[in-house]
Amino acid sequence: MSSLISRVVAAVALVPTLALAAPPAAPAKKPEATAPASKPVKPAARPSKQYAIDHFMATTKLAGASFSPDEKKLLFSSNESGIFNAYSVPVSGGKPAALTQSKKESTFAVSYFPNDERILFTHDQGGNEDNHLYVRTPDGKEKDLTPGTKVKAQFFGWKADDYSAFYVLTNERDPKFFDLYKYDVKTYERTLLYQNDAGYQPSDISRDEKWIALDKPRTTADSNIYLYDVAKKELKHITPHQGTAMYSAAEFDPASTALYYLTDDGSEFKRVARYTLATGKSEDVERADWDIMYTYFSRTGAYRVSGINEDGRTVIRLHDMKAGKQVALPQLPEGDITSVAIARSEKRMAFYHNGDRSPSNLYVYDFGTGKATRLTNTLSPHLDAEDLVEAQVVRFKSFDGMEIPNILFKPHQATAENKAPAIVFVHGGPGGQTRKGYSPLIQFLVNHGYVVLGINNRGSSGYGKTFFTADDQKHGKEPLLDCIEAKKYLASLPYVDGSRVGIAGGSYGGYMTLAALAFHPDAFNVGVDIFGVSNWLRTLKSVPPYWESIREALYQEVGNPEKQEQMLRDISPLFHAEKIKRPLLVIQGANDPRVIKPESDEIVQAVQKNKVPVEYVVFPDEGHGFTKKKNEAEAYSRMLGFLEQYLKKSGTSPTN
Repeated sequence: MSSLISRVVAAVALVPTLALAAPPAAPAKKPEATAPASKPVKPAARPSKQYAIDHFMATTKLAGASFSPDEKKLLFSSNESGIFNAYSVPVSGGKPAALTQSKKESTFAVSYFPNDERILFTHDQGGNEDNHLYVRTPDGKEKDLTPGTKVKAQFFGWKADDYSAFYVLTNERDPKFFDLYKYDVKTYERTLLYQNDAGYQPSDISRDEKWIALDKPRTTADSNIYLYDVAKKELKHITPHQGTAMYSAAEFDPASTALYYLTDDGSEFKRVARYTLATGKSEDVERADWDIMYTYFSRTGAYRVSGINEDGRTVIRLHDMKAGKQVALPQLPEGDITSVAIARSEKRMAFYHNGDRSPSNLYVYDFGTGKATRLTNTLSPHLDAEDLVEAQVVRFKSFDGMEIPNILFKPHQATAENKAPAIVFVHGGPGGQTRKGYSPLIQFLVNHGYVVLGINNRGSSGYGKTFFTADDQKHGKEPLLDCIEAKKYLASLPYVDGSRVGIAGGSYGGYMTLAALAFHPDAFNVGVDIFGVSNWLRTLKSVPPYWESIREALYQEVGNPEKQEQMLRDISPLFHAEKIKRPLLVIQGANDPRVIKPESDEIVQAVQKNKVPVEYVVFPDEGHGFTKKKNEAEAYSRMLGFLEQYLKKSGTSPTN
C-alpha cells in the first residue's frame, strides 16, 4: 500500500516513508514463452564472516540535506542515536552535531531558514503519520507551527525571491484535503493561498506567487494538471488528452514563465515537458529510455536536476542551463548518486551516494574545484563490506511469457555443493519497485545464508506503463502467479535448494505473502508478512481520510468495496485462511494508519485454528515501517529465527 500512495499521491505523501517499498525503470515485453530465463553471473564462492543483527544495526541511516545560510554546514536526519534526529555537519568535514534530542519520536530535519540558523523539522506520534511542522531556534526552543489533533502537515517550500515566507500544506480545516498556507518567517503569521475543496493535490507554486500547480489523479496511471490563478481564484485544465496518460507537475521555472512537468502520454516512459504560461504551448524538454522520476531547478535556474529510474537504480542528470550541456558528476565507487541539493549560491551541491554494500553517505561537491568531500561514514564499524554482496539484475519469463525483472542477492557461501534456502521478497505497493542499493534486512538474511530474490512482479513501477497497469483488478491472480514462477526460477539456479523456498514482504508484499500461502498453499515452505493486507474490504474502507483525493484511483487499481464485494472477498486471504498450512510470521506496527492492526490480528487468529506454527510480533510505538533501531533489530532477529527454524531446517519439498 505504501507505494501506491507514493505514486498516486506524491503531493500528499506527507511523511518520510520507511516502509518496505521503493520508488520507481523498460516495458516488460511479452516475448515467446519458450525463451529461457536469464541466468545470473556466477561469482566464485568465498569465505564470509557471519554477523549478528546488532552489527547490522550499528549502521546509520541518513536522509535530507539543507545548507546553512553561510553554506558552511549541512542539516540532515540521522538515526545514529537509535532514533531519527536532526543533525548538522561542517561542509569541510567533522563530527555531526545533534540539533534535536528526541528519545521517543523519530524527528526528521526539513530545512535551515535561509537567513538565520533556525531550522524546520517534523515528526508524528508513534508512527501514526500525523506529522506536524516545528521550528527550532539556535537556543534550543521549539514551536509547533501546525498544532492540533488529527492534523497532518508538510513543508511546501520557501518564497525564493526574498525568503520572507515559506509555504505549508495542512489538512486541519478538512481532514480529507490539504490547503496551502503562506507563513511569515518572522512572526509565523499565515495567509491562506489555496483552499482545497475538490481533492486536488498541490504540487508547486510559482516564484511570483501567481500560480499554483495542482495534480488531479483519475486512476493510478491517468492524471491531469491544473493551474490555479491565485488572484482570480480560478482553475485552468492544461493537460486534456485521449486514452491513458500520466501528467504530474514538477516545478515552475525560476522566472515564473513555464511549468515543467512529467508525462508518459504517447509513450511507455515518463519524459520532461514544459508548459509556457503566456502562450499555453507545451513542448518536450528531456527524454530517456526509462522513466524520468523528477526534475527541479537550482535557485536561479543555473542548473536543472533530473533523476532517471534505470533498471532498478537511480541515474542523475545535472544540466548546466546556460551552457546547454550536462555537468559531469563526481566519479565514485560502484553505486548511485541520489538526492542532489544545490546550495543557494549555486557554487556547491550536496548529495547521497548509495551502493549494494554501502549505505547512503552524505557528500558535498564544489563546482569550482571539482572536489567531492564525504561527510559521513555510515557502515557499521563491525561490518566488512567484502562480506556483503553485490546485487544482480536478472529476468525470467512468467507463466504467460511476460518478462519479470528482479534484483538477486546470492550469499558468498552458496554453491552447487552447498545449496542455500531462498526467499522471494515482494515489495510494497501495489506498484512499488525492488531496487538496487543497500538493504540491512536483505544483507542480514544473505549473510546468514539465504538467497533473496527481490521480485518486480507485473504492476511494478519503472518498467513502462503497460507493465505498470498489468495488475489492475488482478491482485491475488496474475501478479501472484509471477511470484510462483519466481520460486520456480530460484529452484532452477544450481546453488538454490528448491525444496526450501519461502516468501516474504511488507505492506502490499505482506498481502502477497498471505495470498501465496492461502491460494497456493503448497508453493512455499514459509511466509513472513510484515504489516500486510489480509482483508481488502476493510482496508479499502478504512484508508486515512487524507487519501480522499486518490480513493477512486485506489478502487480502480484494487477494487471498489461497495460495488465489488465478492471479488474483494475472493482475493482476501482472511476469508481463505483455512487453506494456510505453512508456518507464518506476522509483524505489525500498532499505530499503522494504512494497514491497521486488525488486519494482522485476525489473520493470526484464523491461521492459528489450522494448528500450524504462527508467530506474531506487534510494536506499540511503530506505524507502517520502522523508525526506531531497537524495533527494527527485534523484527529482523525474529524473522531470522523464524526462518532458521522453519525454512533452513525444513526438507519437505513443496508440490507446486
